[in-house]
Amino acid sequence: MEIIICEIKSPLNSKIMSNETAKIDGTDKKILRFLMNDARKPVLEIARSIGISGAAIHQRLRKLEASGLLKGSKFIIDPKRMGYTTMAYIGIYLDKAMSNPQAVKQLEKIPEVLECHYTTGNWSILIKILCKDNEHLMHVLNKEVQQIAGVSRTETFISLAQQIDRQITI
Repeated sequence: MEIIICEIKSPLNSKIMSNETAKIDGTDKKILRFLMNDARKPVLEIARSIGISGAAIHQRLRKLEASGLLKGSKFIIDPKRMGYTTMAYIGIYLDKAMSNPQAVKQLEKIPEVLECHYTTGNWSILIKILCKDNEHLMHVLNKEVQQIAGVSRTETFISLAQQIDRQITI
């Protein structure tokens, strides 16, 4: 199986262009499935399940990291346990496309902004934002997002419930 790893350089940002292909075999897929289900699963337990040595697992993981296929590991915090219950998506209209880099720099300073996407369609930018409640959302929207130079208007969609949360299937 070939996994295509592709970063496309936007004329408005400084990402390095790459279009590399990472080749993975059936054993790599098995390892990745174990780790995608539980990143804390001991390597030796995975090795016993697959029938190869722990050293082979480590070697394959290093190869997958070097290829760029694996982007690290992290613990996921439950935002509701921290009091954040309002998830929203905000479409941002910019007065001109040239405003994008400066707007993104300002959005990066807002801790409630979890994701920021340069999009096609009506909006220039789509952001995913997490707030404690609707009042908090209104404050962030009115006092921070809409105050960014170049933002002409916004369109907000509040998520009532996330119904699917997954990674790509391997």
